[in-house]
Amino acid sequence: MTESLVDEAVGFEQFVAERGRGLLRAAWLLTGDHHHAEDLVQTALAKTWGRYAAMSNDHKFEAYVRTTIYRTYVSWWRRMSWRSERPHDDVPDTEAAGGADALRVDLLRALDGLPRMQRAVLTLRFVDDMPTAEVAHVLGIPEGTVKSHSHRGCAALRGSVHLAGQEVTP
Repeated sequence: MTESLVDEAVGFEQFVAERGRGLLRAAWLLTGDHHHAEDLVQTALAKTWGRYAAMSNDHKFEAYVRTTIYRTYVSWWRRMSWRSERPHDDVPDTEAAGGADALRVDLLRALDGLPRMQRAVLTLRFVDDMPTAEVAHVLGIPEGTVKSHSHRGCAALRGSVHLAGQEVTP
């Protein structure tokens, strides 16, 4: 390996060490399954590895990886084999049953009950704080469809039995 390839590999490893947890969290919110989330992040990182050196900073590369995660998720979602799988009822990381942790678990269960595209739209809009136009671009769907999925997803969350009687604001 030449010195520049070694530096690139070290930089990429640092990027994954620093931002990998956030990428995994975003993937888990999309998939609702830890194993699928890991597969999704690994697939996105493998697809984007060659572009790491070309990006001027890690923030731009992270945006590129996140876009790849969402597009790969949509691609997987469209395949029949992916749609037939359902995650287990067990939610990982359920340490405490009170306060914010309980609300977090309830919110994750409510998100798991949404159709995959609504979950993707809500995750991009309210977790990653993207505007409607950017969500439409990332998912490759019209802005009106993003608004429709967002409206229906929020309505479904408001009516979710997991969130009954709890105030949840995106």
